[in-house]
Amino acid sequence: MINKERLARRRAAKGRKPSFERPESWRYVRLETGWRKPKGVDHHQRKQKSRGRPGLVKVGYGGPRDSRGLHPSGYTDNLVYNVRGLDALDPAKDGVRIGHGVGYRKRLEIAARAVEGGFRVFNARVEPDGS
Repeated sequence: MINKERLARRRAAKGRKPSFERPESWRYVRLETGWRKPKGVDHHQRKQKSRGRPGLVKVGYGGPRDSRGLHPSGYTDNLVYNVRGLDALDPAKDGVRIGHGVGYRKRLEIAARAVEGGFRVFNARVEPDGS
């Protein structure tokens, strides 16, 4: 695995971050728990009026800048739509994700060229060693 130090720093920063919940999602079953910003004029969580309320999402909770955009494997995540997209990438540090709108035939071409070049392909079910 590459970039182990960066991933470790990102994991440590994530451990210090509170779990952000959607306001009142613990109260009503119909509300999902995913974060939504409270936008009401008098909203208790936005104003941080009472104790015990979950924190607000703020820019200071972001992870380390050097580890942003890294796939959990340690490679950078690059979206590729054609074979020419592989030319500017380095197989030692860049991983490949084939675009959603790419058809089956071109997807096979990109995956074959990526395996030849030794790239890590995240969404094509192929490995760099061809197995």
